[in-house]
Amino acid sequence: MTTPDPTQPHTYPRRILLAVAANSPQIVTETVYALTQHTTPACMPTEVHIITTRQGEPFVRQLVCGTQPGWLAKLCADYALPAPACDPSHIHLITDAAGQALDDIRTHRDNTHAADCITRIVQQLTADPHSQLTVSLSGGRRTMTFYAGYALSLLGRAQDRLTHVLVDEEYFFHHEFFYPPPRSVWVVRDDGSGFDASKVEVTLADIPFVRLREGLPQDLLQGSSSFSATIAAAQRRFDPAQVRLDWQRASLTCGGIPVSMPPVQLAFYAWMLQRRANDLPPIHWTSTETPDLASQFLTVYARLHGQTGSYEQVALALRDGITKAWFDERKSNTHKALRAALGHAAAEVYLLHPHGKKPRTCFGLTLAVSALELV
Repeated sequence: MTTPDPTQPHTYPRRILLAVAANSPQIVTETVYALTQHTTPACMPTEVHIITTRQGEPFVRQLVCGTQPGWLAKLCADYALPAPACDPSHIHLITDAAGQALDDIRTHRDNTHAADCITRIVQQLTADPHSQLTVSLSGGRRTMTFYAGYALSLLGRAQDRLTHVLVDEEYFFHHEFFYPPPRSVWVVRDDGSGFDASKVEVTLADIPFVRLREGLPQDLLQGSSSFSATIAAAQRRFDPAQVRLDWQRASLTCGGIPVSMPPVQLAFYAWMLQRRANDLPPIHWTSTETPDLASQFLTVYARLHGQTGSYEQVALALRDGITKAWFDERKSNTHKALRAALGHAAAEVYLLHPHGKKPRTCFGLTLAVSALELV
């Protein structure tokens, strides 16, 4: 199986089109038309998802599924395209905190619910590494399209696209125009005039966007969170670094975020924090210091967790001193825990950084001493 190329969206086995629509579901068919007829190579979605309100739902259902073949099915038939997965389960109604579908997006509270709903859907659709997501900025209320674009900026990957379909204003909202057919079709306007639908020009614009996904913690990427929580997580990468280690509670927070680590792991990081707070140099696992490295670590472990229980097992494991394998594993697992809690970008400042050249590369924290609070 060929590995998908992020620069070639059509190489992904699962290609998703996500649109927000209210009274203008035409943007879905117009986007599919442009993706397949005016994009080289063509990138036909394998599934289509639409976010709407209860007020917009009837219009969207006309597009997807009606008593007669919907407009999306007609488009696929006209251009011999494989039908994408798009059934009623792909229509996502914006709901309030109680799960009730909203009629429209008008109030501040409505906008909050819309933002959270759109963010959750984008989270879900970008969780699959084998998927490619195209988000359309056309259709829906302005706030809905803003949230869709912003959610993609927060969660989008290299293979994902943000697009805007452009059609001359005179064809907007016409209930008989959903895409230019491959043959001449005369469409009559309400005023009695008409136009040849096959001659209508549809343009698809790719919108560049900043990808902030690497700055988000893994539990947020894999779970479900609100728009405001996602924004706050992305913002933390720009906040000043701050570490708080509570010896008595054996707890660690970085940038105000709790970081969970197993006892040995937490003790290792606390040891590195203590060394940085005391302005001690980075270390190599063979460093000769007094007291030796193993004794230093065990002193920190005992202060955090006491000398009972697992302490004897840890001391036994270090009876011959710290080895390269032990040190490298602790360092690697520390980095994993920090990245999982904070996100890759935000965690960078809290990691152990290399100093010097191999084979005598030493490791230590580069955090400012003023950023440390060991209580």
